[in-house]
Amino acid sequence: MNKQDYVKWFRDTTPYIKSQRGKTIVLMLPGAAIAHDNFLNIVSDINLLSSLGVRLVLVHGARPQIESRFEAAGIESQLHKGKRVTDPESMGLVCQSIGEVRNQIEAAFFSRHLNAPKGAEYVQVVAGNFVTAMPIGVIDGVDLQHTGKVRKLATDAIDTMLDNRQLVLISPLGYSPTGETFNLSYAELATRVAIDLKADKLIAFCSEDGAYNAKGELYRELTLLECQATLGQDGDLNDHRLALEACYRACDQGVARAHVLNYGDDGALLKELFTRDGAGTMVYRDSYELIRRARISDVGGILDLIRPLEKQGVLVRRSRERLEMEVEHFTVMEKDGAIIACAALYPFNSANSGELACVVTAPEYQGGGRAAKLLKHIERQAKKLGFEQLFTLTTQTAHWFIEQGFESANVAILPDEKQSFYNYQRNSKVFVKKIDK
Repeated sequence: MNKQDYVKWFRDTTPYIKSQRGKTIVLMLPGAAIAHDNFLNIVSDINLLSSLGVRLVLVHGARPQIESRFEAAGIESQLHKGKRVTDPESMGLVCQSIGEVRNQIEAAFFSRHLNAPKGAEYVQVVAGNFVTAMPIGVIDGVDLQHTGKVRKLATDAIDTMLDNRQLVLISPLGYSPTGETFNLSYAELATRVAIDLKADKLIAFCSEDGAYNAKGELYRELTLLECQATLGQDGDLNDHRLALEACYRACDQGVARAHVLNYGDDGALLKELFTRDGAGTMVYRDSYELIRRARISDVGGILDLIRPLEKQGVLVRRSRERLEMEVEHFTVMEKDGAIIACAALYPFNSANSGELACVVTAPEYQGGGRAAKLLKHIERQAKKLGFEQLFTLTTQTAHWFIEQGFESANVAILPDEKQSFYNYQRNSKVFVKKIDK
């Protein structure tokens, strides 16, 4: 990468950095990731996120480390439906293994600090008895003994530490009020932490890049329903399935976004959060707000949205008859049967480009990122049509388009047929955005 490419890349990441600041992200890291050669790179990336103001909780596993200690001690693992049967004898080995992994993680973060440039901010890792647990009990006649599940989390204490810009490390152990210790599933624990903290994201690492379809193609995004269908096709219990299940459960119970990433992919965490294409599979919560192509029956709702802005001179006036003729170019966001936002894409095939127009959100729904969601939908339409760029004309919303990646341009870049209708009295500003291939 030459210097100019680096400058452009750094500028392009700025909106993503801003959007992540102050967000709460729970990281779910299996024991295999900690033993992997890429682990120290993951630690460096987590350090970077913390320095950028992201609130981070790291929940780790230790299954391969436990298996290794069991093998050395000549103890055969007992599993029932994917859960370990933890008797009193093996519980000591479990605690030793988890303690060793926890020490390894803390040492890795400390070494990153010592090897950082002078003056670099120190990321303090804190751990503690945040988890109150209870026994799972007997399943199908099998007593799981010291294998437990989360009863309660000390969310207030965790929030306090996050507010102090500390990285919270949670190991898969829980404690009962009577002093017992329980072995927990790190995946179930991470999911519960994300839900109870009302985290903005859960990021689950595994040994694969994400979820794949039947053709072996990577899913970049999955709705909850699509994720559920994908889980139904994959019956194997592995770290990939655990990651996808965790993402599904977290989103199903309120977490807006969850991501499956490959712990062996250097920089996957940064690529997923700070680049447009991402690195893994994102699972997102279904919304009551549906984005779809407009129908003739939506004309009344669209008119209700755009009329106030037409009166203010923000939009060019469109008659109902014209809107009925052009409704096929509109995309709308619907909530409970009402049109709450709209945007239009007018094709200019001769110039291999499209015009973005009429981006409007109802006043009571503004500020929630709905216009940006519509824009993303329009960009996908433009990409499918093979367009190289989008252009838009605006008199009062220039800053918003700049924030969405548009660049200022001259009237001369407009397609000839659009230039011929350009109203110099309105003196609209022209903005252009390239469409990623």
